[in-house]
Amino acid sequence: MPKAKSIRLGFLIPPGNPNSEPEIIQMQHPDVSVHFTRMVAKGVTGSLDGQEARNQSQIDHLPENIELLSLVQPSVIALTHTATSYTLGIEKETQLIAKMEQTFGIPLITAFGSVVQALRQMRVKKIAFGTPYNLDSTLQCKQLLEAYGFEIIQFGRLEGVQNIYDETSERALELAHQVDHPEAQAIFLSGVGMPTIDILCAAEKKVHKPVISSVAATMWRALNIAQVNSGIVGFGSLLERKYDE
Repeated sequence: MPKAKSIRLGFLIPPGNPNSEPEIIQMQHPDVSVHFTRMVAKGVTGSLDGQEARNQSQIDHLPENIELLSLVQPSVIALTHTATSYTLGIEKETQLIAKMEQTFGIPLITAFGSVVQALRQMRVKKIAFGTPYNLDSTLQCKQLLEAYGFEIIQFGRLEGVQNIYDETSERALELAHQVDHPEAQAIFLSGVGMPTIDILCAAEKKVHKPVISSVAATMWRALNIAQVNSGIVGFGSLLERKYDE
């Protein structure tokens, strides 16, 4: 018998990010294939300087990037960059998603929107979070989480970051431990460019609560929309579907 056709998932990746594609491929469900298009942003990618301008560039070029990725006919397209949502805010992001979905006829999700959906799926209200960003971007993350109705118990950021893409999963594990608080029901590690998926299980064992990252939440949400209902083991309780109703 011929092999069943794989479900296709599309991911829009910042131009200089060397970490998200390997992590997405590592999380790849056996029933899906994953496909990538690089977004448009100039300057030193991964640097904390110029982040806002690069975010806006990616937003401005989104239609042409989605048009390219739509040629493989994915079931869903994921904008795999958390900080883009900080630039847009809730209202503009909602409007942008609606416009792109109407234009291309393909569901569009964002990394941050996926995190919000994941936290709601876990039924958590009080969270701690950590970022590899500068203080301004970290505060943008806090404000957006609060705008979605979450209570921030504690937050923090990695010190000494020169380029987000040079960070390690070991540092991400340290960050999870750094921001943990007894009252927090879950921990969120922001930033798809910082490697995280290898430490999510270890982090959950260490802090005794769910730990999610931007890229793991994005994969979880993409699989949900594509109606892939079986879990993936090894990347934290969210992808193992321990919170499914």
